Order: sequence, then C-alpha cells, then structure tokens
Amino acid sequence: MVFMDGDAENPREPGRPRGEFASDVTGRPIWRLLLRGLGVYLPGWEMPAGALRVREGAPPAGFGPPAYLNGDAGFGVQVPSRRRGLEPDREIYVRGREDPSFGIVVAGPSAAIGSRVVDAAVLMRFARRLTFEELVDTGDADSVPYAVRGARAVENAVFLDRAAGIGLCAEADPRTGALRCPLYVRIGGPAERSVRAYGATAQPVRSHS
Repeated sequence: MVFMDGDAENPREPGRPRGEFASDVTGRPIWRLLLRGLGVYLPGWEMPAGALRVREGAPPAGFGPPAYLNGDAGFGVQVPSRRRGLEPDREIYVRGREDPSFGIVVAGPSAAIGSRVVDAAVLMRFARRLTFEELVDTGDADSVPYAVRGARAVENAVFLDRAAGIGLCAEADPRTGALRCPLYVRIGGPAERSVRAYGATAQPVRSHS
C-alpha cells in the first residue's frame, strides 16, 4: 500500500534514557519514517524520545550484538539465519510530487532479507526489490517503468523484526546515492512495550524537502 507522506507524530519525552542524543539523525526523513513505521506495526509501544549516540569504543547502555557499528557506513546486524519465500509486511510512502522519493517500512523476520550480515547496501537492495514488487502489476506491462522508477527512488528504508527485538534503518544520499544505516532499534517485549533507538555518529546525509 502506498501513502503520501505527512507530518509524523512527535515522540513522547518521559523516560528518556541516559546518554548523548543524536539530534542530527532525528532531524532527517529516516527518523520520521521510523516513527511512522513503529506506529503502524507496534501500536501501543512507547515511542523513542530520541536516538542515543553510538561512538566507536564507547557504546551506550543496551547497545551490542547482534548490532555492530562500521564507521561512516553506520550500523549493521548479524542475522542467525536466512530463508527464501518469506513475505514480510510492508508499507510504502511517497515524499514530494514532481520529483518524488520513496520510503518503505518492512516488518517481519530478518531472515527474509536473505543475508547473514545486513548492512546499508543489503537492506536497501532488499527494500528496493520489495518496492518494485509492490508497485508492478504483472498483468500490465505499462506498470513496469513506474515500478522501476519507484524502486530506484527509494531513499529511506526501515526494517522491524519484532520477534527478534531489533530494527535497522537505511538511507541514501539523494545527490550521491551513498548508503548508510544511521539508526539501530531495540524493541522491548509485550511486557515492556518500549522502543530504544541508537544513532550513528557521521556526517548527516543531505535531503531535499
């Protein structure tokens, strides 16, 4: 399903964990897409008040395996297994009209991505494939060019694995196409119902309005 992007809800402030917050990450479209995805796939969970900054050699409390930090490339996760044929849920969002950019939120088992190590390149490739599959109509050849353009225009991707308690967010620089994962997410269980976000220290990716 495709939605036109609007204003995301502001996160709640109570219960902010200790640590330095990465305001450069939370001011970008990928953060708004994460909040939107959490609202869709984790209704009733407490939204993160911000993203705790992660620096090489000095991770904040709660950050660790299966996630890792790889310099300017941002976060990656190690996935214990991979499986073909899994169909995770997904929602596609469009920003802008004349020169639209696409964002996708995917929810399901991380094994569906098909790689034991998931970084920005792997996640974005998976997100663009899902976007193409969602937009193309197999009975209408004229839909193929639109689906191809839509897949290529994916600039933000959020993956949420509620069962594993993890999430990963990738973004593409709209000018250079450079990929990175600036956000990693830890999802609490039904008893806790909280989400903690972590932000990677790097130069912010530029984006157009």
